[in-house]
Amino acid sequence: MNSLNPPHATLQGIEDVQNTPDVRHLDINKVGIKSIRHPVIVKDKSGGAQSTVAVFDMYVHLPHNFKGTHMSRFVEILNKNEHAISIESFETILREMVTRLEAESGHVEMRFPYFVNKAAPVSGVKSLLDYDVTFIGEIKNGKFDITVKVLVPVTSLCPCSKKISDYGAHNQRSHVTVTALINDFIWIEDIIGLVEKQASCELYGLLKRPDEKFVTERAYDNPKFVEDMVRDVAAQLNAEKRIDAYIVESENFESIHNHSAYALIERDKRIS
Repeated sequence: MNSLNPPHATLQGIEDVQNTPDVRHLDINKVGIKSIRHPVIVKDKSGGAQSTVAVFDMYVHLPHNFKGTHMSRFVEILNKNEHAISIESFETILREMVTRLEAESGHVEMRFPYFVNKAAPVSGVKSLLDYDVTFIGEIKNGKFDITVKVLVPVTSLCPCSKKISDYGAHNQRSHVTVTALINDFIWIEDIIGLVEKQASCELYGLLKRPDEKFVTERAYDNPKFVEDMVRDVAAQLNAEKRIDAYIVESENFESIHNHSAYALIERDKRIS
């Protein structure tokens, strides 16, 4: 064998091991890079854009006859597409990934903090509130699907506590998480607003005394069990035509127990 021209050599004379055959005849469902941090710019509903840092998981399907995939290409794709990432542009990134890696299917997850500038209910003073957001994109057989996951912190007040207590009622901060398979563009703010309207009260980053009075009384007048929370949010998701399927979860971090209360509703609107 001519050592200057080994099998599977590149033009530079360096062997491309990933492209060598594999004899075990086992497809790999997902192979790629996980938990890589990368700066991104995300468009928001106000017409602006937010500079943030996202954590990416990027995978492709690997046929049984290939030994490995080209990991460096995932990073190259991120570097090329770091500006103005949105729900709309996510498909472009995924299609470029499966094309460059010659894959039949691909999966990308992008997790990042998202900020909304909220005005307090009485004083109007503005402050930022952060939300955990994930874009999950998949391509299979050329078909693109995107799922948007948003964790929305809210206040919930216990109806039972209000009913049986002579003084006040216990309340807690709750995390309502919506995971929605969408069929059309939807703003992150639209999902946040949908959830917050169903809570005992929404949260704010900054409150003055008149605002604190308002949110306390608002929660007291609008008590919700964890079961109420998921049902009320699910009813709104059922009416939202841009959402094909969803999971809604609520976790109440109980103020009088050392455990959480939890509820979940899952529905695929395409088959029911």
